[in-house]
Amino acid sequence: MPRSVPIDKVRNIGIMAHIDAGKTTTSERILFYTGVLHKMGEVHYGTTAMDFMKQERERGITISSAATYCQWRDCQINLIDTPGHVDFTAEVQRSLRVLDGVVALYCAVSGVEPQSETVWYQAEQYKIPRLAFVNKMDRPGAGFLRVVEMMKEKLRANPVVMQLPIGEGEEFVGIVDLLRMKAVFFDDESLGLKFTLDEVPEFMQKQAAEYRSKLVEAAAEVDDVLLSSYLEGKSLTEQEIAFAIRKGTIQASITPVFCGASFKNKGVQQLLDAVVDYLPSPRDVRGAKGYALDTHEELYRDVSDDEPFAALVFKVLTDQFVGRLTFMRVYSGTIKAGAHLLNATTGKKERVGKLLRIRANQREEVNEEYAGSIIAVVGFKGARTGDTICDPAHPILLEKIEFAEPVINQAIEPRTLADQEKLQDVLQKLADEDPTFRYATDDETGQILISGVGELQLEVMVDRMKEEFGVEVNVGKPQVAYRETIGLVVEQEEVLERQAAGKTQFAHVVLRVAPNDTGKGIVFENKLDASVLPKNFVLAVEYGVRQALQNGPIMSYPVIDVRVELIGGTHHQEYSTDVAFTIAASNAVREAMRHAAPILLEPIVEVEIVVPEKNMGDVVGDLNARHGKIESIVQQTQDVQIIKAFVPLSEMFGYVTRLRSLSQGRASFTMRFSHYEQALQAQPFP
Repeated sequence: MPRSVPIDKVRNIGIMAHIDAGKTTTSERILFYTGVLHKMGEVHYGTTAMDFMKQERERGITISSAATYCQWRDCQINLIDTPGHVDFTAEVQRSLRVLDGVVALYCAVSGVEPQSETVWYQAEQYKIPRLAFVNKMDRPGAGFLRVVEMMKEKLRANPVVMQLPIGEGEEFVGIVDLLRMKAVFFDDESLGLKFTLDEVPEFMQKQAAEYRSKLVEAAAEVDDVLLSSYLEGKSLTEQEIAFAIRKGTIQASITPVFCGASFKNKGVQQLLDAVVDYLPSPRDVRGAKGYALDTHEELYRDVSDDEPFAALVFKVLTDQFVGRLTFMRVYSGTIKAGAHLLNATTGKKERVGKLLRIRANQREEVNEEYAGSIIAVVGFKGARTGDTICDPAHPILLEKIEFAEPVINQAIEPRTLADQEKLQDVLQKLADEDPTFRYATDDETGQILISGVGELQLEVMVDRMKEEFGVEVNVGKPQVAYRETIGLVVEQEEVLERQAAGKTQFAHVVLRVAPNDTGKGIVFENKLDASVLPKNFVLAVEYGVRQALQNGPIMSYPVIDVRVELIGGTHHQEYSTDVAFTIAASNAVREAMRHAAPILLEPIVEVEIVVPEKNMGDVVGDLNARHGKIESIVQQTQDVQIIKAFVPLSEMFGYVTRLRSLSQGRASFTMRFSHYEQALQAQPFP
């Protein structure tokens, strides 16, 4: 079956922003204008197509990145609406990994907010081309050019203004298209479907001419040929300017900026035009780099239907009707229903049951899909986020997606025997879906601990257990996930010589255990020659070391930032075994840790608080009482300040309620994990 849309007419884009900037509202308008929806949903009524989970509609926030596709002009747009809340950053991260372009959304009143910065730098990490859309131009206090300046200051971006608002706040009535030098006015009765082009209003002509000149200058700087024409005093055509802006956007050297008010149906169709005109197709961006499974040699897959099949799993979802849905970005080749493919990450074969194109919570079954597409597969049993799916005859391993480690634990217990029987299966499904959600059972107490990156994430997971899977649990208070490390270098010798099952077991190791640089994790290094200790025994030693470091000596928390070197050892030809060396290494590490000045570490979060000036003293005083370190206080507007501080996570439970009472509900905050440092409270050491 031939392609329905040529590859250069495909756009894989995402919408990213801070919470409440209007991502989901903008997505709903896009679906309406492209004909997918015949009626627009609203977040505040809980009727959106993109936020289709019960928890999303109740809370008015996006939790799970929703994938959909639509047609605009002659292009197919695969759209992912991502969450703005920091607890669900993993959803943004995995979406960015597979997108070709992004629309960065900003509130015209609040501007560049903390989570806007986080997702911007995540996109920067992947070098993803971006457009900016300044939303909510109809709100009192809106300031388009102020947001553009914030993009320069906070994001170190290179914004190029493509439109100017005609009026701001209640006076916002339309936009000036600087490329065509025309004013656009929207028809309210047709919900913005109809609009008229007119001359630029007289009171804006001077400003429009100034920014049109800046636009031409920015375009000329992108392309050497145009720069020569510009310096010679020649006028650049609309087509030449648009070509240069597209080129600069794809290179990620500039960010075209547009404006509108999604809720009032203004500017969204022009944003769709910009997506088609300026963001790249899969062919415009690089193909997929990966590695051979056996030789680790670097491999490359071009974005072509004729290349061997290679795709990356970026999301796993449990659907009550079809079971396990595996979302993939196809980088090369084609995929057919019924095909047998290789999961290169696990080494296991997977069979494609059905191929589904997703429109939010609706599905359309297809028989075949092509390079550059985003598709959902039914039938995969073991694929998880970050896994590479490829042609078994041409294996390749694509780069994985790295996620944040959980920093909050919560104890749960099933309410009934029936719940207990189902709970383990439900927890596994939730862990498959969200790579930052973990669970573990204490062998001694039988207590189940769930872990995540924030209170809201765990709250939503417990909600989902009840609403989606019918499992009710009692929950304990959230607890901090501490870590342990050491402060001294210690050398430890361990000789294991014992009888087991009538056979002598022998192993002898000497290990040097030392602190590692912050953030470097656990590093094991073998300093011995193969003639001293065979490779299989060295591997057994490393396994024993890593097992031992899962529980530290202070309070049995995982150990981080430790370097272990194997500096000595002997083996016996007859009596030495892998098991003996694993046990000897574990014993040596545990003993060394006890004498290496063990340190308890606690997670520190970076907190950014937007607070009215009159409440600032109370908020700063409260942060100091929570052992917070104030990093900066910056004036955002005349009576609003932004406080940035680093605070122990253990001091931040329930902070949202406290902040509301200190500011009469006017302040807001975001926090994200920053680093681990020595815990303030000295813990008893046995």
